[in-house]
Order: sequence, then C-alpha cells, then structure tokens
Amino acid sequence: MTTRIWEWLTAASSWRGPDGIPARLGEHLLYTGIVVALAALIAVPLGLWVGHTGRGRWLVSLGNSLRAIPTLGLLFAVTLVLGPRITGQLAFVLPSIGVLVLLAIPPLLAGAYAGVEAVDPGVRDAARGMGMGGLQRLLRVELPNAVPLLLSGLRSAVLQVVATATIAAYVGLGGLGRYLIDGLATGDYAQTGGGAVLVAGLALALDTLLALGSRTVISPGLRLTVART
Repeated sequence: MTTRIWEWLTAASSWRGPDGIPARLGEHLLYTGIVVALAALIAVPLGLWVGHTGRGRWLVSLGNSLRAIPTLGLLFAVTLVLGPRITGQLAFVLPSIGVLVLLAIPPLLAGAYAGVEAVDPGVRDAARGMGMGGLQRLLRVELPNAVPLLLSGLRSAVLQVVATATIAAYVGLGGLGRYLIDGLATGDYAQTGGGAVLVAGLALALDTLLALGSRTVISPGLRLTVART
C-alpha cells in the first residue's frame, strides 16, 4: 500500500487539472485562511475584552464547550438547514465555512483571554501609575504580554481548521478532503492514503511556520517567561 500511495503522489496526473494536488492544496489553504481570519475577528477582540475587564468569563466557558460538539453532525445539520435556502456552490461553501469558524473560535478566544489574564498585576499597576487609560493599558501593556498565549491559540485554531476542513468534503467542500472522500467512494485507497499524507504534511508545515513566526514575534524575555511557566 505504501508503494501505491507513493505512486499516486508522484504520478503526473495527480498534479494536473482542477482536481490536481496544487489546485486542491490551494483550496484547502484558502478555506483555512478565510476561516481563521473570520474567527480571529470575532474571538480575539472578545477574548481581550474579557481578560481586560474580567467580565463575561462565561463566554470563554461557552466557547470551550463548543469543542464537545460532534463536528460532522453539526456540519450536516447546518448544511441541511441552510443549504436549501442558498443557490449554487454557496449552498455547500457557506454552511461549511460557518461551522469551521464556529470550531475555530474556542482556541482563539481562550488564547486571547488567558494571555491578558496572565499579565502580572504589578505590570498593570505600573501602567496605571503612569497615567495610562484602560485602552492604552490593553494595547500597550497587556496585549504585547499576551502575544505568546495568543499565538498558541492561533496555532491550535489553524490545526483544527486544517483537520476539520477535510471532513467538510463530505458535504461538497473542495480541498484535500476530496481525495479521502472520493478515494473511499471509488475504492481507490492509494488516493485516500495520499490525501491523508497531504493533510498531515500541510498541518505539520503550517504548525512549523507558525512556530518559527512565533519565535520572531515574541520577545526573548517573554519566551523565557513562558518557558518557566
């Protein structure tokens, strides 16, 4: 089987056309980027606000509870409800994007909240003593200190979306998941195995890039603090 998977991955036909690996990989990256961006627009400001004010902690608990929702079941339910009300390819894309955003919110929300919540109270007091207002303290003191945990939440969200977008191929979404679904449907297990290898490789590549990016963004002092904790 390993030989057949390798042959499928290296075959010229696997790299050409709208169903080729470059096209499917591009779709997967596009979905991942859109979903993570939308989830970040919702979760990061909300998490920063909760951590800064100490109010609305139940929102973080609610977000964490979303992790327990069966992904495939939720995907089918949303598609059945919204699909008939939308025409064309959007009937599959929009419900899938909505579900993926919902699943990407918890790690981003938790990371933003925990990052601000973990800021040393002495640092906050010093900023307050310098005459900084609430927004200034958040943007100039708390947010920079929250970056390590915020980026950790981002990494978790990206990996969640990369994996779950594969399952979304069941309801017609494109991306690398098509190889797993189509391969199982036709009995082409080399294609299924090749698709699994590609998804795993993409997840590892993105996680490595984000880890390297984190080392660039996070100051050495904060890296040492996180390592001690």
